[in-house]
Amino acid sequence: MRSSISGASSSPQSPVEAPPSVPGLALGLYQNAVVRFLFVGGLSFALDLGLLALLHEVFGVELWLATPIAFVVSLVFNFLLQRMFTFRATNKGSVSAVKYILLVIVNIAVSDLVVTGFDALGWSYLIGKACATVMTTVWNYFLYRHWIFKRDAGE
Repeated sequence: MRSSISGASSSPQSPVEAPPSVPGLALGLYQNAVVRFLFVGGLSFALDLGLLALLHEVFGVELWLATPIAFVVSLVFNFLLQRMFTFRATNKGSVSAVKYILLVIVNIAVSDLVVTGFDALGWSYLIGKACATVMTTVWNYFLYRHWIFKRDAGE
């Protein structure tokens, strides 16, 4: 019988790996940029919707004013978390902000075209909104990662 100083098993067979623990799984998800991107996006949506309801329903702010206020707050929240948490960007924040605003404008225009296009064809505008959201979410991830929140070379 062999003795093991390192505490490793003396069995010639390799041990069966245990399934990942919840903390291990959470760490794995945390380390995945796509998961962080979707998580931050979900939080941003919840903030937008919650703030809209709070402003309009609780504080009586007119809908025409409450909607853009909630949207802008959620955009700032999204920008900051995507930059710092999701992509850990090291490029200039002002450059990222300008690119982010340009992309937001394009996303709004594309979403409007898709939603109104679906409606013009007699299809559900809600399905159009869902399609536009999926489209913009996919390209946003890649544009955020490789253009807006690009990490400086050597990092």
